[in-house]
Amino acid sequence: MTDNPEAELPVDEAFAAAYPELRRLARSRLRGGGRNTVLDTTALVHETYLKLSRNSSASFPDRPRFLVYAGKAMRSIIVDMVRQRQTERHGGEVAHLTLTGDVADALPAEEEHILRVHEALQEMAEVDARMAQVVELRYFGGLTDLEIAAALGVTDRTVRRDWEQARLFLAEALK
Repeated sequence: MTDNPEAELPVDEAFAAAYPELRRLARSRLRGGGRNTVLDTTALVHETYLKLSRNSSASFPDRPRFLVYAGKAMRSIIVDMVRQRQTERHGGEVAHLTLTGDVADALPAEEEHILRVHEALQEMAEVDARMAQVVELRYFGGLTDLEIAAALGVTDRTVRRDWEQARLFLAEALK
């Protein structure tokens, strides 16, 4: 994003430089949500900008870190939207639902899956924070193994190993 390693870009500049990539990322994230998603690609990208710009002092040293932050914001927006829809569907009185029993059965499959993936990633972060970061960078940030390795200060082989372990962890958690 910049030739000067010391320079950090504010949210506005980082967002403008990455806008096409953010649209691709948003389209990819929403594709799994099915018809139950109330946001479209443009709305999700703009909601992400609003969320990121709330912290006026935020700046990013490089593209991978910005995309990680933006990817996390998108994930948070989608999860919040699903939870809000759940609350509205159940009379607006439920602030937080645990996915057990009849409650999980009442959710549309896509929304249930979004929340289960979110909860599984939270569990993964408690077990192995770097492995969870690899998932966030690859899945939510759209980065390659080499970009992830550079962002985390590890080798691309370590990234591939973490990715394989993460896939196994998620497969088990989402059974």
